Amino acid sequence: MTIEWKKGEALWSQIAGEVARDIENGVYHKGEKLPTEAQFAAQYEVNRHTIRRALEELSDARIIRTEHGRGSFVTEDVMDYRIGKRPRFSEWIRSYKREPIGEILTIEEVTLGSLPEAEAAGQALRLQPDEKIVLLERLGAADDRPVALSRHVFPASHYPGIKEALRQNPSITAALAEVGVTDYTRQWTRVCARMPDVREARLLRMARTDALLTCEALNATPDGEVVEYCTTCYPAPRVQLVFEA
Repeated sequence: MTIEWKKGEALWSQIAGEVARDIENGVYHKGEKLPTEAQFAAQYEVNRHTIRRALEELSDARIIRTEHGRGSFVTEDVMDYRIGKRPRFSEWIRSYKREPIGEILTIEEVTLGSLPEAEAAGQALRLQPDEKIVLLERLGAADDRPVALSRHVFPASHYPGIKEALRQNPSITAALAEVGVTDYTRQWTRVCARMPDVREARLLRMARTDALLTCEALNATPDGEVVEYCTTCYPAPRVQLVFEA
């Protein structure tokens, strides 16, 4: 396919327009991987630099997203995550008719003082630096798309067996039920926005230039016993937070 020059419009801009129209017309579907730069270059009979500039334009317009080492993909719909009294990851993902997947990155019993977030977690959970906690770090996905990177801190002495329960259950709610926590609710949530670091961008498959929404939260039982302190990072291009009244 040869693109004819249009007066006053760069070739890369014309190609970006063609690809955008193909996406709008369903040639490429949401979440689908696009052809490589080399494939596009052969298709449009141009050099790869021209294609790269066209893809950068589409990425800046949030029509596509580029993952380092994986290629370019059509942008998916943004998912609303409602922050209510009982936020549950699995229920949220299933509400979009997708399969929730939780991958454990870290699960260990350590002293609270060894954590980077020791001060904040200690204040929230009312623990001393030398007390034992169970740390769970998990990557959550909707089907094969990463949407959340979370760190969960549990008081080890309060819930004997919590480490093994978390290891064996994909659902934190189910794991807590195994150790006697039949219900818990969100006590408070703090939100900030920042840029991801290298590891976060790699795990969440997002650009370092895209914003990360970070939620810090405390969960407790109905009678006020603190259960969990957690921080969760959401890629802003895929998730927006909705706070319920």
